[in-house]
Amino acid sequence: MIKVLIADDHHVVRRGLLFFLKTQKDIEVVGEARNGKEAVELASVYQPDIVLMDLVMPEMDGIEATRRIKSVYPHIQILMLTSFSDRDHILPAIEAGAAGYQLKDIEPDELVLTIRKIIAGENSMHPEVTHQLDQNQESTQHLPHVKNPLTRREKDVLAELTKGKSNKEIASSLFVTEKTVKTHISNIFSKLEVQDRTQAALYAVKYGLTEK
Repeated sequence: MIKVLIADDHHVVRRGLLFFLKTQKDIEVVGEARNGKEAVELASVYQPDIVLMDLVMPEMDGIEATRRIKSVYPHIQILMLTSFSDRDHILPAIEAGAAGYQLKDIEPDELVLTIRKIIAGENSMHPEVTHQLDQNQESTQHLPHVKNPLTRREKDVLAELTKGKSNKEIASSLFVTEKTVKTHISNIFSKLEVQDRTQAALYAVKYGLTEK
């Protein structure tokens, strides 16, 4: 049996999903959550195989709920079931760990097929989602740090630079000479196509270049 948790703040949506999924012999709905906070709590209690997760909910949205569930229970799969198909919703949901993203106008039979696919280890994305992901990948390929990757040492220097440290302080932290730090910073500016330390720091934060 595939154990399903439904998370949606609309009672009618939850009832509709419950009614249909009950007709499937291999699916059992183990719980219903009215918001992201409840989804996290019930995921812990019921240990479902998959959560049908709405995006916009009170108290905690679906993206944060997904992030929290996946951080503790990576084996629980998340299928986003929402009305939003724009990249501002899609990308954070996928980054949070969702294995699937479908719109609420999906046909019931297609929804069941999607659930089974995800449980079988396949990702399942609405065509618009796939399009947005392809566009995002294409755009990121042209970013300076993707075209000109920083070396590990340059990343170390950049991390210290974002903390507002001087060349002397960076040299001390990394046990290198100030001259070496200056060389690394010059290379960083060139690779990231920035003009100064502030721009480099802002770029690093924006694209998570200093995250381990």
